[in-house]
Amino acid sequence: MKCEVVVDECTLNCFQICQRQVREACDALGLGAAAYEVLKQPSRVMEVAVPVVMDDGTVQSFVGWRSQHNDALGPFKGGLRFHPEVTVDEVKALSMWMTFKCAVLGLPYGGGKGGVRCDPRRLSCGELERLSRGLMRALAPIVGPERDIPAPDVYTNPQIMAWMVDEFSRLRDHNSFGVMTGKPLLIGGSAGRNEATGRGCVYACLEAMKQLGIPVEGARVAVQGFGNAGSVAARLFHERGARVVAVGDSCGSIFQSCGMDPAAVADHKCRTGTVGGFPAATPVTAEQLLQTECEVLIPAAMENQLTARIAGGVRARIVGEAANGPTTPEADQILFERGILVLPDILASAGGVTVSYFEWAQNLSGYYWSEEEVNEKLEMAMVRAFHNVYGMARDRKLPMRSAAFMVAVKRVADAMRVRGWLGPAAG
Repeated sequence: MKCEVVVDECTLNCFQICQRQVREACDALGLGAAAYEVLKQPSRVMEVAVPVVMDDGTVQSFVGWRSQHNDALGPFKGGLRFHPEVTVDEVKALSMWMTFKCAVLGLPYGGGKGGVRCDPRRLSCGELERLSRGLMRALAPIVGPERDIPAPDVYTNPQIMAWMVDEFSRLRDHNSFGVMTGKPLLIGGSAGRNEATGRGCVYACLEAMKQLGIPVEGARVAVQGFGNAGSVAARLFHERGARVVAVGDSCGSIFQSCGMDPAAVADHKCRTGTVGGFPAATPVTAEQLLQTECEVLIPAAMENQLTARIAGGVRARIVGEAANGPTTPEADQILFERGILVLPDILASAGGVTVSYFEWAQNLSGYYWSEEEVNEKLEMAMVRAFHNVYGMARDRKLPMRSAAFMVAVKRVADAMRVRGWLGPAAG
C-alpha cells in the first residue's frame, strides 16, 4: 500500500528550522549572543546500535539516537519514536522543540527526544520487545527519573514503555517507574495520558475559537493524521457538536460535508488499516484535506506537511498543530499574512508532555489522581499557556509561533542566567 506524505520543500531541515526560530526569538528579546550559543544545539546526542536476535535466528542491528537539549529548568523530557525514516537531525530538532514546549507550559523540564530507525509494523511482538529492552540497556547510563524521562511517540506505546521500565528497574535492582511516562496504569501510568495530546490541542483550539467568536456547535473540523492525537481530537470535537468533515492518515484521506462519526471511522481503520474507503465519504488527496474549507484544521501527522505551496490554499480560520513541526517557516508567514490563527506545536501539542509531568509527579509522590482531576488540571494549564502566548502575539502584533518562542526562550534564558550559564556579563 503506497502511503502519502505532503512535502514539496524537500531540502528543508527541521533542525535548521528550529535554530532559526530560536535565533529570531533571541533577537526579538534582545538577549545576548551567549543565550543563542547555548540554545542553538543539544547539550548531548547519544548514538546507539541495538543488536536484536530476530525470530528467524539472524541478528539485525538498529541505529538510534537520544538527544538532550537543555536542562536549565529540570530533567530532560521527551518522546521516543520508532520510525523507518527517523534521522539524527530530526531527533535533535524535536529535543529543542521539547525544551520550548515545556517552557511554554511552565513545566520543570528541559527537552529530550529519541528515535530508532526501524519499522515496528514489520517486527513481531518478540522482536519489538527485544529491541525495546536492548535500547533501554544502551540508554540506561543517561536516563533516569532525575535525569531524562522518555515517553511514547510515533509508533511507540504504553507496552513498549512497560518493557523499558522493567529493563531499567532490573538494571537498578529496584522498581523505578518514574524513568518513563506514558506507561500502563498498572505500573504507574496516569489516567488520561493516552488522550492528553489530542485533548490538549482541543482545549487550545476551543480557547482560540472563543477569542475569534467562532461557535463550536456546527464548526467544521479537518484532521490530518488519524493516529492517537488526531483521532482523539476528532472525537472530542464531535462530542462538542462540531462537524468532522475531513480526516486522513498516511495511506488515505476522506471528506464528507455533513460530518463523520470519528468512532465509526476509527472502527473502519481498525478493520482495514486506513481511513480510506470509509463508506459514504469522498476520497481526497492529503493536499486537498489540508485545503478543506473549515473553521479548524488540525495537522496531527509528521513534520513539514503545511508548506508554502499548500499554505496559500488553506481555508481554515484556526490551525491547531497537534503534530511536531507540521508547518514550514515560509508557510507560517503566509498563513499569518492571510489572517489564519496558527496555534504552534510548542503550545497546541503540549498536552502530552503536560500529563507526562503529572504522571511523573504522581510516581514520585506515590499518590494518583482521577482522570477528571487530570483533565481539569490539563485544561487549566493549556488555557493559561494559550493566553500567555496570545497576549504576547496581540501586544507585539506577531505570529503565535514567534510569540510562543519568545515566551519559552525567555523562561529558559532566565533560568540559565540565574544559574550562571551565560557568564557574568550576560544581560
